[in-house]
Amino acid sequence: RSAMDHQPKFFENLSGTGKAIGVLTSGGDAQGMNAAVRAVVRMGIYVKAKVYFVYEGYQGMVDGGGNIVEVSWESVSSILQVGGTVIGSARCKSFRTRKGRLQAAYNLVQRGITNLCVIGGDGSLTGANLFREEWSGLLEELAQKRKIDEEAVKKYAYLNIVGMVGSIDNDFCGTDMTIGTDSALHRIIEVVDAIMTTAQSHQRTFVLEVMGRHCGYLALVSALACGADWVFIPEYPPEEGWEDSMCVKLSENRARKKRLNIIIVAEGAIDCHNKPITSEKVKDLVVQRLGFDTRVTILGHVQRGGTPSAFDRILASRMGVEAVLALLEATPATPACVVSLSGNQAVRLPLMECVQMTQEVQKAMDKGRFAEAVRLRGRSFENNLNTYKLLSHKKPDAELPKTNFNVAVLNVGAPAAGMNAAVRAAVRVGITEGHKMFAVIDGFEGFARGKIKEISWGDVGGWTGQGGSILGTKRTLPAKYLEKIADQMRTNNINALMVIGGFEAYLGLLELSAAREKYDEFCVPMVMVPATVSNNVPGSDFSIGADTALNTITDTCDRIKQSASGTKRRVFIIETMGGYCGYLANMGALAAGADAAYIFEEQFDIRELQANVEHLTEKMKTSIQRGLVLRNENCNENYTTDFIYQLYSEEGKGVFDCRKNVLGHMQQGGAPSPFDRNFGTKISAKAMQWISKKLKETYRKGKVFANTDDSVCLLGMRRRNLVFQPVAELKTETDFVHRIPKEQWWLKLRPLMKILAKYKTSYDVSDSGQLEHVAVHSPKEAETGAI
Repeated sequence: RSAMDHQPKFFENLSGTGKAIGVLTSGGDAQGMNAAVRAVVRMGIYVKAKVYFVYEGYQGMVDGGGNIVEVSWESVSSILQVGGTVIGSARCKSFRTRKGRLQAAYNLVQRGITNLCVIGGDGSLTGANLFREEWSGLLEELAQKRKIDEEAVKKYAYLNIVGMVGSIDNDFCGTDMTIGTDSALHRIIEVVDAIMTTAQSHQRTFVLEVMGRHCGYLALVSALACGADWVFIPEYPPEEGWEDSMCVKLSENRARKKRLNIIIVAEGAIDCHNKPITSEKVKDLVVQRLGFDTRVTILGHVQRGGTPSAFDRILASRMGVEAVLALLEATPATPACVVSLSGNQAVRLPLMECVQMTQEVQKAMDKGRFAEAVRLRGRSFENNLNTYKLLSHKKPDAELPKTNFNVAVLNVGAPAAGMNAAVRAAVRVGITEGHKMFAVIDGFEGFARGKIKEISWGDVGGWTGQGGSILGTKRTLPAKYLEKIADQMRTNNINALMVIGGFEAYLGLLELSAAREKYDEFCVPMVMVPATVSNNVPGSDFSIGADTALNTITDTCDRIKQSASGTKRRVFIIETMGGYCGYLANMGALAAGADAAYIFEEQFDIRELQANVEHLTEKMKTSIQRGLVLRNENCNENYTTDFIYQLYSEEGKGVFDCRKNVLGHMQQGGAPSPFDRNFGTKISAKAMQWISKKLKETYRKGKVFANTDDSVCLLGMRRRNLVFQPVAELKTETDFVHRIPKEQWWLKLRPLMKILAKYKTSYDVSDSGQLEHVAVHSPKEAETGAI
């Protein structure tokens, strides 16, 4: 819905007065659960509800006593960056019996708790739903046994339940990402990156076993993100005779001078007869058939551990707040729901619909209906699988189509982590489609100088994990080199252009399409894939590189917070990059649990700065004696980082002292995060397929001629879908002076950060979920849109 067609609805009208919310974590732990717990507690207190921890999951609910405790704002301080769950989780046999549930109901009624927020996997959520269905019967039984009176039965007549899925396997249907999945991918990719260097030294083959008993998501995405040679997942067993084809592929790769092989096995991997495929079996096969030096690494519980990634913290914080809103709005008629993420949007789905669909996947796999299992997993899973199949196996030259089209790929703007993954995907998809691929070195400037060479399938091997830009990138725009670039396009007979970069890439495409009147050479399909740490490209909610930068900021803030906790009463002012775009400062503040974030998009004055200083002064009187303030580099030309630092130092005298930190170019460096590798790979593969389609459409009388607006597009992620948008149409959405889009989705999350930092604010909840239904998509749909 656009901003025009709905009146903002603010949650001030939703009061939690007189309500009590219990929060518990159950089942296997996952990184980010604590961020969800923190958000539920703070949002609950913010709307004046009472909030209770239920320690040790359902076991604590059954045992009662000191396991169910009312909590305060400070109870959840400093847990955002901690992995696992601080309130504990336990498998509970007694809750599976009616007697256990009766006891649990009694313990909740004693404290007036009729709203439960359950963070766990499908087992935990199914249990919660059963509890809700039995609730009135349980209360009547308690009344008969004289444990509670009739008034209590009336007063606490119904139980509301909202679930959040915390599971590293990402095995829950209806949600794109479950809490903990992204962090688990971080752990896996850290290990793979480390193993690659040792495998390279010794020409070894490594078989890596990752978690996922019933779901191959982690295996599949990590295989995509590290360019593994082979992957085994339960939903897509290899065909008969896979042993031969795998060995052929491994030896072909070695023959192409590749010094290592990586094979990823999900712990639940099976063959087409439902027989398990174990990592040991794969290793023995490689050793016996090929004699390669092969090692097995089982990642095990490392994947559940460590600190949550920035994505998981933001996801869990958004979900936690959404869960409280859902509880406040619930009536006896609303079914138990799950809050989850679809694309970039918070949605509410009926809990049992999701659980049933999740169970359908398992049934389909048991019956050997694997194509159906993949479809039920959702568009995102299916897209991952199709992209992996496209990029991992090179067909023999004889089998490739020959289109006689030449396509050039270049990087423009500042380096962003994930650019190389995008180049690799573009080159490999282009070759598969039958084109000749060319790489341009050093952006438009290199193009003008003729720095252009053909690039092959093998040339881009091992690129996914490399940070920066291997092709080299420059900020220079094409306008002053038009003549020379046109010459190079003619000389090399370039029929299409793919530009991977930030705001300069967008401006560059606008300049090239404007030059079409003068130069026929530019009348070819051109597509841009957004890649910049600033995330300031119009037409896309996300850019390649922003997630990696966000993780760098979050990690640094964690360390700084730790140092501040040690010295006590210290406030840090941290400056982030982003040009005029406040994305990194705002999201970094949300992920790191900062007290304030100053950004250009939300003007502030001296009164606001003063209010923030007073807020921190109050905070120092509590047990949380540290502060964290983020500032975007261009948020205000006069209130510089130094000014804010001096102001805070002066005003905080005697209460707290101040330090400042400019993060600088470390935000552009580092190995790309799993999200950026995956996003870069998928968005770039899709852009290349668009180029092929456009080339076919615009090829007439022996040449390509494309001069319409829709032949120069930007491919962006918009809410739930990937969309091609003509750059000419994006002009109206752009603030060219400050190089940012006029409307930015993440500004809606600003109040979230303020609420979690204890500021009074208004929060527009008009977008927050109406209950939707879980949709099974058609196979065709997987090709459109989803990430």
